[in-house]
Amino acid sequence: MLSAGAIRRGAGLLVARVRGGDFGSLPVIVGLLIIWTIFQSLNPVFLSSKNLVNLTMQCAAVGTIALGVVLVLLVGEIDLSVGSVSGLAAAILAVTLVELRWNLVFAIAAGLVAGLLVGLLYGFLYTKFGLPSFVITLAGLLGFLGLQLRVLGDTGSINLPYDSWIVQFAQQMFLPPWASYVAVAITAASYGWFLLRRSRRRLAANLDSQSLLEIGVRTGGLLVFLALVAWYLNLSRGVGVMFLFFLVLVVAMNIALTRTRWGRSVYAVGGSEEAARRAGIRVRRIYYSVFALCSMFAALGGILAAAWLGAANQSSGGGDTNLNAIAAAVIGGTSLFGGRGSAYSALLGIIVIQSVSSGLTLLNLDASVRFMVTGVVLALAVIVDALSRKTRAATGRA
Repeated sequence: MLSAGAIRRGAGLLVARVRGGDFGSLPVIVGLLIIWTIFQSLNPVFLSSKNLVNLTMQCAAVGTIALGVVLVLLVGEIDLSVGSVSGLAAAILAVTLVELRWNLVFAIAAGLVAGLLVGLLYGFLYTKFGLPSFVITLAGLLGFLGLQLRVLGDTGSINLPYDSWIVQFAQQMFLPPWASYVAVAITAASYGWFLLRRSRRRLAANLDSQSLLEIGVRTGGLLVFLALVAWYLNLSRGVGVMFLFFLVLVVAMNIALTRTRWGRSVYAVGGSEEAARRAGIRVRRIYYSVFALCSMFAALGGILAAAWLGAANQSSGGGDTNLNAIAAAVIGGTSLFGGRGSAYSALLGIIVIQSVSSGLTLLNLDASVRFMVTGVVLALAVIVDALSRKTRAATGRA
C-alpha cells in the first residue's frame, strides 16, 4: 500500500490542480459515472456485458473522426466538414471495391488519400490566404457532400461484400479471451515501463519522482482494472477488434502529442501562435499537418462506419455524425480556445455520447430526446471549459 504521506501528497496535488483551473478529465469521468448510474437504475440491461460490447463497437467509427477533431481544436481551429469527408471516403471505398473491383487495400488507400488531399487543401487555404477555418470547412462540408453524391451515382447506395475482410473486421472480429488478457498484460507492462523510465529521468535531473512502490501500485491498479473490463466483456462477445484498433490510434496519438517535438509544437501553436513562431516553430507546417491528419482520421472513420453498416449510401457521414464527432472532442475535455486537451478526449467524449444514445434507446425514447440531452451535456462541457479558462487566467497560469 501507498504510505499516508504519498496519499496526502497526491491529494494535495489534485486539489491544487483543480483550484488552478486544471480540471483534466475529472468532470468527464464524474459525468460518465452519473450517466451510467441513472441509466442503470432505469434499465438494468444498460450495464450488461452484451450492451457494453455493442456500445464499444459503436464508438469506434465516430471516435476515430473525433480524434482528428481534437487535433484541430488543439491549435484553436475547427473542422466542420469531417462528416462530409467521412462520407466521401466511404463512397470511394464502395465504388472502387464493388464497381471498379479494385483490391481492398487499394480501395482503402484511395479513401485515405482523398482525406489527406482535403486536409492539405484546407492547410493551403488557411496559411496562404488567412481564411477562417470555420468558413473553409463549412464550404468543404457542402462541396464534399456534393462530391460524395456524385461518386455514388444514380444508385445512391452500394453494399459492401459481406465476406470482405473490412466488413468482417468491423462486424465479426473479436479477440478470444486469452488474447484479450495478453493485450491487458502488455498494456499494463508498457505503462509500468513508462512510469519507471520517467522516474529515472527525473532522478537523474535531481527532481522529485515516484517511488518504486507507487509505480507498482499504479501499474497493478491498471492491470486489475483492465483485466476486469476484459473479463466482463468476454461474458458476451468479447473485445471487438475494431474498438481495439480505435484504442491503439488514441494511444499512438497521445504518444505523438506528448512525447514528440511535433506534439509539443501543436500545443505551443494552440497556446499562442505568435509566441510559437518566435520560438522557432514552423507554424505553417503545424497547421498543414493538423488539418491533414484531421481529414485522414475523418476518412478512416468513414471507412470504418461503412464497414460496420456493410454499405455506403447518400446518408453516410450525414445525420449527426459531424455534430457527434465535434461534440465528443469538446465533451471529452478539449478546449475550444486551443492549447489544452489530449487524444483521450476523443475516447472519453464518444463514450459519453454513445452512452446517452444507448441509454435512451433502451428506454424507447426517440431521437429528439437524445439530441436535447446531448446538447445539454455539450453546453455543460463548454461551461466547464470556460470556467477553467477564467480560473487559470485569475491564478496567472498558462
